[in-house]
Amino acid sequence: PSCFGYPLSIFFIVVNEFCERFSYYGMRAVLVLYFKYFLQWNDNLSTAIYHTFVALCYLTPILGALIADSWLGKFKTIVYLSIVYTIGQAIMSVSSINDLTDHNHDGSPDNVSVHIALSMVGLILIALGTGGIKPCVSAFGGDQFEDDQEKQRSRFFSIFYLSINAGSLLSTIITPILRAQECGIHSKQRCYPLAFGVPAALMAVSLIVFIIGSKMYKKVRPQGNIMIKVFKCIGFAIKNRFRHRSKEFPKREHWLDWASEKYDKRLIVQTKMVLKVLFLYIPLPMFWALFDQQGSRWTLQATNMDGNFGAIQIQPDQMQTVNPILIIVMVPVVDAVIYPLIKKCKINFTPLRKITVGMFLASLAFVAAALLQVQIDKTLPVFPAAGQSQIKVINLGTDRATVQFEPQLKTVNLTSMDYTEYMTFETSQLQSLNIISGNRSKMEPVSFLGGQRHTVGIKNTETGIVAAWLYDNVTSKPEEGNNLIRFINNLPYTINVTMGDTSFGRLMTLSASNYNLFAGGRKDNIMATINSNNCSVTSNKLGFGSAYTIVINGCTGNKLDVIYSEDIPPNTVHMAWQIPQYFLLTCAEVVFSVTGLEFSYSQAPSNMKAVLQAGWLLTVAVGNIIVLIVAGASKLSEPWAEYVLFAALLLAVCIIFAVMAYFYTYTDPNEVEAQLDEEEKKQGKKDPYVCEKEGETVSRM
Repeated sequence: PSCFGYPLSIFFIVVNEFCERFSYYGMRAVLVLYFKYFLQWNDNLSTAIYHTFVALCYLTPILGALIADSWLGKFKTIVYLSIVYTIGQAIMSVSSINDLTDHNHDGSPDNVSVHIALSMVGLILIALGTGGIKPCVSAFGGDQFEDDQEKQRSRFFSIFYLSINAGSLLSTIITPILRAQECGIHSKQRCYPLAFGVPAALMAVSLIVFIIGSKMYKKVRPQGNIMIKVFKCIGFAIKNRFRHRSKEFPKREHWLDWASEKYDKRLIVQTKMVLKVLFLYIPLPMFWALFDQQGSRWTLQATNMDGNFGAIQIQPDQMQTVNPILIIVMVPVVDAVIYPLIKKCKINFTPLRKITVGMFLASLAFVAAALLQVQIDKTLPVFPAAGQSQIKVINLGTDRATVQFEPQLKTVNLTSMDYTEYMTFETSQLQSLNIISGNRSKMEPVSFLGGQRHTVGIKNTETGIVAAWLYDNVTSKPEEGNNLIRFINNLPYTINVTMGDTSFGRLMTLSASNYNLFAGGRKDNIMATINSNNCSVTSNKLGFGSAYTIVINGCTGNKLDVIYSEDIPPNTVHMAWQIPQYFLLTCAEVVFSVTGLEFSYSQAPSNMKAVLQAGWLLTVAVGNIIVLIVAGASKLSEPWAEYVLFAALLLAVCIIFAVMAYFYTYTDPNEVEAQLDEEEKKQGKKDPYVCEKEGETVSRM
């Protein structure tokens, strides 16, 4: 049965792929945060395990291809491994249930190792499942077409790619929202079980949809595993060449021809074609090394940016959705507008040229990221070095005040309720502060440990000048765009302070609370209980990534009188400035990834598609491993320098690839096969391993 000229079975395959990608990307979107906040791992370990998991997801396809080609066939492989996959997602969901080991109901798991063990089992099963079915689904889709449906097949791969990105887009928007919900039996937590449970449910839906279409599929019989034969053929050729290395044996045209004693000509010719393409794959992992940092480095970059888009507040991890949104727009535009225009200009834009352009664009994207990082760095606060101290003065009194930093280092004048920026001094030089206010003065000796920030509140009271020292234990910008808030009580009596749902407790006169963490971009209600009177006021919008000291001065008719002193400025570089680098990287992906699919498809002999596919997915795995190596080996402390390093590496690789592509000659596997068929007819024999035509391709995800 067909619909719009496509086999009906295709629609089941596309829906299946959409659900599976939703499941995978949904789980992956919250994975790093799950490691960091639930399993309490540090940034480096979380990032390392994240990239290791992604690498594993791209190594297992080789296993899936082996099982499908030599044993179960694609249909059964997809069904069985999807069951493994669904179990893995379910285990992940269970592993994130806080109440599983939280016997004392204090809101944190009592036995973290149980959760870690379950998560690792879940992730390994997911990697087996997602990786194992990856080479089979797209290839199984390719199998549904007849040989004369070349155009429909090519269009199918574009639709297939769109379904991948639609699934990825929706899940990257939805799962962070689910994660942010509060849930739990005994104590309310971030809702990881829901964020992992919805992907698990979608995986089950994906499996059911796939099985429903069973009767309509064209199922190609497994053809024996060609990969093992290829390896054996290569191994034998090398061994044989080594045995006959002396001058008396005549040279052969190609080193693989040394396998001709044991293997037939067809296999040798096909292996040559495969090796020719695999050789071109060698530089490709560098592209994926940059591409997959969207989930790690670029998200961390967004945590130092302002996510206020008017009516909506964008969370740093939601910026990743820019990529799938742009893909959904770009794939049709590039196919329908840009490629035809290039053709009209009489430019021969071959697949390998497209891949080269893709690498160049990805390199530019990282240059853009580096330029943006330089702008962000300018807005970041400067914290004191080891031998330095920073001091900020707040005048809490009604009189003007002058503060002299002795011996004659600096003098500042402050009006009532005024405050200075942080001033940096060499710790060894600063000895005392001379405070003059009204007609009084006070000598305040100081001795600090280096590398710290301090705030001093000064007030001219009836009994004399008071200097209240606060130690500011903040040495970095708050993470994830959160804000830090603390209060100073500038009233003559003790008060109780709450902001939103957070209680700051009792504050004595002229004392400060500790800093507390609040979500960025919000306004909260500040409430103070003064002499059993409740006074309140709605806080200012405090942006993202800031720290404020809020001074409580009094209460007029139940309205609280407060003053804000900025300790760390909010993020001022807008998240929208990340869009250019996402745009460049998405353009790179469209010309690189989609073309990679078609190129691998067009250059492979009929029964070798799986080998090339495994090679292509292997480039993604190696790319993720490169991130681990480069990030571990480079001693660059500045993020922008690391971006430049990656851009330079990819540019170098891009030039090497361009040279390799220049010397590549395109082949038509069908012609070569036809020639071999002719020769075999003459010789009257047929290779038992070559059955029906088989078509496969690959997806980046």
